[in-house]
Amino acid sequence: MPLARSTSKKAFSKNVATEMKAGKPQKQAVAIAYGVQRKAKKGKK
Repeated sequence: MPLARSTSKKAFSKNVATEMKAGKPQKQAVAIAYGVQRKAKKGKK
């Protein structure tokens, strides 16, 4: 499932949950979610 490209807290939480369900450790899932959020804020794809 693709990650939500948004700056909202709800999307951030959903992205963390998605990554953790995929088997990634919590710290890595949070880092990925922050990266997606940062790119969404910049307006990149």
